Amino acid sequence: MKTINKQRIYTLFLSLLVLTGAGLFQSCEEYPHEYEKTGGVPSVNYIRMTDPDKSDSLIVSASLNTTIALIGDNLTSITEMWFNDKEAYLNTSFITSNSLIVTVPNEIPGEVSNKIYMVAGKDTLTHDFNVIVPAPAPKSMLCEFVADGEQAVIRGSYFIDDPNVPIQVIFPGELQGEVVAVSDDFDEIVVNVPAGTTTGQVTVKSIYGSGRSSFYFRDDRNYILDWDNLDAAGGWRSGVIANSDPAGISGNYVRFDGDMSGEVGATWNEDAHSFNLWNASNGRPDVPFYEGDLNEAVLKFECYVVEEWKSAALQMIFTPYSVSGTNGYIADNATQRGLWNPWASSGSFITDGWITVSIPMKEFHYYHDGKDAGSMVTNDMLGGLTFFVWHGGVEGQDCRVHMCIDNIRIVPMK
Repeated sequence: MKTINKQRIYTLFLSLLVLTGAGLFQSCEEYPHEYEKTGGVPSVNYIRMTDPDKSDSLIVSASLNTTIALIGDNLTSITEMWFNDKEAYLNTSFITSNSLIVTVPNEIPGEVSNKIYMVAGKDTLTHDFNVIVPAPAPKSMLCEFVADGEQAVIRGSYFIDDPNVPIQVIFPGELQGEVVAVSDDFDEIVVNVPAGTTTGQVTVKSIYGSGRSSFYFRDDRNYILDWDNLDAAGGWRSGVIANSDPAGISGNYVRFDGDMSGEVGATWNEDAHSFNLWNASNGRPDVPFYEGDLNEAVLKFECYVVEEWKSAALQMIFTPYSVSGTNGYIADNATQRGLWNPWASSGSFITDGWITVSIPMKEFHYYHDGKDAGSMVTNDMLGGLTFFVWHGGVEGQDCRVHMCIDNIRIVPMK
């Protein structure tokens, strides 16, 4: 959609001043040919919602992308309509002499006048109306573990950096970070993490309000494995533990590193690409990793994909507490698991440093070959966890799979 420029807004205001001084109907008489087909100068009596149950409620404001109805006279004369400096699409099928149905543009205004501009012939009329832009909505971070003084990337919606009211990012401890950049689409912020930041939610403030993240910065809730205090000892393979090359995100991590065939179902390298956590063998109690609603939970971990990944899937299998001393569940076509193969959409995948991976628990409904199991994992199955790189049912290319993983946890989505 095109955007009205400053000169045009200036011209519209001048037109309104002329109309105010000379009278609206004088303008109509001066250009009688403009309204021969449409019936006369338009006027708006009031605006309401299109929902029949709310038709008696008159409104003076609406959110972006809301459909509203203007009620008045001679509305078929209107050929253009602008909300602030954003033009709305007019569908003549929804315009009669007495009503006009239109959707508020789903674009954030560049210049806010709190008016609707209606162009009809040589005339431009206005009607007071406030377009409501939602408060910022921080939804995720490229990486939830970023050191003080380093740059973090926050993703979400409605990150408006108004020159008069600059956008702010408040980290845990009520510490304000220095905003480095905001994307043109208002959906990403780059910010320097302030010194002294602790664990907790992040708040983003703009001219339109403030919004708090559902995610936790440096999330320390409900760890299953962090390889500092919680490891996979007792399994057949407890994983290759490292803390350098690359540098860790928060202490030790597990490293998967070895060659992988691109052939579907090719033999996999257990020692290089897996670990088994069996709670009974690890000395942990017979308590599920998570006891809340799994439909509203997400598995998260930090990951650094060092080499271009081009084949197989990271398979994430939860097993009951009673399972120990066997990996028969790997390909039994009976055990649900999650599959992560981000390379499949483009042919390869690599990260520029550590990222946070989020996989909803309701996505844990696959078998080893990518087929749908028909049901998702349940809480009583959360007594052990195996990660390994293998199969996934998608043809790839021979490659070296080198990835580092840390801070595996299950947390609420909201």
